[in-house]
Amino acid sequence: QVQLVESGGGLVQPGGSLRLSCAASGSIFSIRTMGWYRQAPGKQRELVATIGSSGVTNYADSVKGRFTISRDNAKNTMYLQMNSLKPEDTAVYYCNAGLYFGVGSYWGQGTQVTVSS
Repeated sequence: QVQLVESGGGLVQPGGSLRLSCAASGSIFSIRTMGWYRQAPGKQRELVATIGSSGVTNYADSVKGRFTISRDNAKNTMYLQMNSLKPEDTAVYYCNAGLYFGVGSYWGQGTQVTVSS
């Protein structure tokens, strides 16, 4: 069992910054890759960024240069630093944890990010 809890969402003005956190608990030793996904109203869930256990990162083209994903293994926490936010970044952001051997994955409940004046 792995539990994921997101925090840090909220309302921010265009051009502003926000940092999301995802705290993992449970069978954390089984986690290989973690990532952030988002889903805007009327759209499918999409990849934002991922980070492997080795620290290798991957970003969607839409957020490259603006977002930074990181993880603190000692704290079992993943972060998403979001800078230069745009209205199109508005979405529910979800934390994801992928397990070793492809046996499954877990999702957090999501945190709302709204970019508006």
